Amino acid sequence: MEKAKIQEVIVVEGRSDTQNLQQYFDVYTIETNGSALDKRTLAEIIKADEERGVIVFTDPDISGTKIRQEITRVLPNVKHAFLNRDEAKPMHKGSLGVEHADFSALRRALEDVYSTTDKAQQEKIPMSALLHLGLVGAGEAKKRRDYLARELHLGHVNGKQLAKRLQLFGISLSEVAACLEAREEE
Repeated sequence: MEKAKIQEVIVVEGRSDTQNLQQYFDVYTIETNGSALDKRTLAEIIKADEERGVIVFTDPDISGTKIRQEITRVLPNVKHAFLNRDEAKPMHKGSLGVEHADFSALRRALEDVYSTTDKAQQEKIPMSALLHLGLVGAGEAKKRRDYLARELHLGHVNGKQLAKRLQLFGISLSEVAACLEAREEE
């Protein structure tokens, strides 16, 4: 099987993530080696973005979120790929990670890449709208958020992160409502 070539440089957290991606794809990665981005690594990411583009593909956990935020602060238009938490679970004990995802999950994540340049909204999404949709504050809010994040490929999010990602990636409240309506019909 010929490996699919990925033009952009993929930012991952560690060596195991790189090895898992490279077993399926012809891809170059930059490893952050943990959640603390040093100046040299950040400079390498900026240079890679100028030359080839960058996709941030970190683990669906707090460390991965911190890395995303730091890179997005410096490169606001960077692309993002997300795994759902269940796709990043290890077979046995261990933490969530890109290194545990199978080919279909990796392929799906890299096909559903988000970029803020696509259609980012300037208007903030009010928490009251998320409350009205049952995505925060309600007893089923976590289940509804998890469903929405899985369907829209946003990665694991809490209420505040959901509002930020919807705004960042230009996902309208009507798109959110339509997605939740589909859930109700299932």
